[in-house]
Amino acid sequence: MFHDMTDAVRDRMRYLEALDAEQRRLGLPAVERLCAIPHDTGRFLAVLAASAPKGAVLEVGTSAGYSGLWLALACAQRGQKLTTFELREHKVKLARETFEAAGVASLIDIVVGDAKEALPRYKDVAFCFLDTLDQEYIRCYETILPNMVRGGMIVTDNIISHKEHCEAYAAHVLADPRVDALVVPIGKGELVCRKI
Repeated sequence: MFHDMTDAVRDRMRYLEALDAEQRRLGLPAVERLCAIPHDTGRFLAVLAASAPKGAVLEVGTSAGYSGLWLALACAQRGQKLTTFELREHKVKLARETFEAAGVASLIDIVVGDAKEALPRYKDVAFCFLDTLDQEYIRCYETILPNMVRGGMIVTDNIISHKEHCEAYAAHVLADPRVDALVVPIGKGELVCRKI
């Protein structure tokens, strides 16, 4: 998967990494920034998504498409598409540019709008990456989990970096008897749970 990465994907990843770093340097508010995951987190997500059981691969919070590029690598290997949800139009525009420039647009369906309204329609979910507003995490989790296949995984970003905002969510998931869960100290901290 990583050895088959095209130059177009690598180039777009580098472009987004540089853009994200510049936006952070300028102190732009999080709503306006790309808020891209770190490179190592992307690799981690790709490995998990590629290893998930048969079923749909979802992402809640497309942003500029950086994490979507990593998930597209896994989807290409799985022979399926990624479905990603984004509410903000300016981020949807940038994500479309990202997927076109990287040559992976055919592997990705972008759903524009509030993911919480669309998520109940998705059944047999094998993998979901949650990277949206942290106050939405519990509601998204509770919507996705009943529609997951056994062994399906939900990975949630920012669990360590935004600990004060994610504490209730992390406690909720770690105590949930329907999943096995742990916090992985990679990037900004990923809460990984696997449906039992």
